[in-house]
Amino acid sequence: MPLELQIIRASEFIRLGAHGRLDLAASREILRQLASACRRRGINQALLDLREVHAGPVPMLTRNDLASLVNTFHEMGFSEKQRLVVLYSADPHRRARMFAFMSTLHGWNVTASENFEEALLWLSEGQSARHRKETGEQEIPVHTTRMADDLPRRTHPRKELCKENETPSDHRRRLLAASTKDSTKLRRAAGRSRA
Repeated sequence: MPLELQIIRASEFIRLGAHGRLDLAASREILRQLASACRRRGINQALLDLREVHAGPVPMLTRNDLASLVNTFHEMGFSEKQRLVVLYSADPHRRARMFAFMSTLHGWNVTASENFEEALLWLSEGQSARHRKETGEQEIPVHTTRMADDLPRRTHPRKELCKENETPSDHRRRLLAASTKDSTKLRRAAGRSRA
């Protein structure tokens, strides 16, 4: 099944102010526009690629800034249908992972990863589960009505097949001996035909 997703690079939404600091309001607005475009196109999987962002000695975002970004996703109509991966190359201040954790507390499908392949696999798992649900695939319970002891010739041979005064174990031994004799005869016949 093909995976349709939106890859949003850091350079597409991160805006810096006059002094080289993050302009959170402008970045939030661009992120809101990108998410809105995804929703209009019916794309529910997105990968936020932050691998080009190099963390400095001080985190770019405070915890309040992260909470503000999480609330921005809520304002955009982000729901449990959408899946978002925050892809990073280094996260020394744990901001990408904290964002994903805060989002999951809201019940959303967000994860942070430093591995591109794992990120794509996680996104595709959500799509295949949704596809199974949409196509009506469902688990069907299997009910059994008979016990194993009730099955004929499995645990107990039928009484009419047993000789008089023969126990089920004797019956099984007799059948095994007969099949062994038959296989021995077949091997001897095969040996004679080769000679």
